[in-house]
Amino acid sequence: MKVKVKFFAILRERAGTGEVVKEIKQGCTVRELWETLQEDYPKLASGQARLLYAVNRDYVPGDHVLKERDEVVFVPPVSGG
Repeated sequence: MKVKVKFFAILRERAGTGEVVKEIKQGCTVRELWETLQEDYPKLASGQARLLYAVNRDYVPGDHVLKERDEVVFVPPVSGG
């Protein structure tokens, strides 16, 4: 099945793209998708321990099971003042 993945901010820079469509297996969780994406885009693995996950515009935990055509967003930590 396929899901759409969007990258923002530093993650977009590290992946070299803002959006990809990814083929995943049935029962794949958001956390498993993130691990797969780090293999596809090794620069994503550097220093992103505290991501937020959103599926179809709702924040979800890492063990959320994905469905066909879900839109997944990985939200990096935000800093500033």
